Amino acid sequence: MNNSHVEEEVKMLVEEINRLGSPNADGKMSVKFGVLFADDRCANIFEALVGTLRAAKKRKVLTFEGEMLLQGAHDNVDVILL
Repeated sequence: MNNSHVEEEVKMLVEEINRLGSPNADGKMSVKFGVLFADDRCANIFEALVGTLRAAKKRKVLTFEGEMLLQGAHDNVDVILL
């Protein structure tokens, strides 16, 4: 995957978090990983949601607890836009 493709996916991920999430106590947009993972639109957009999340975290676009998120085990983990 080339860098411009990753950048485009990160931008789309931000849009989806804004669509599905809500402001947390700090006023930052937040969504549960399970909500993102289960959303049909996200499933159609992102071939590798977890990879896109990791790329966005590396670029400091968003944050979440831990290194990697897995369906089921991490459904209640907050994904927060920075």
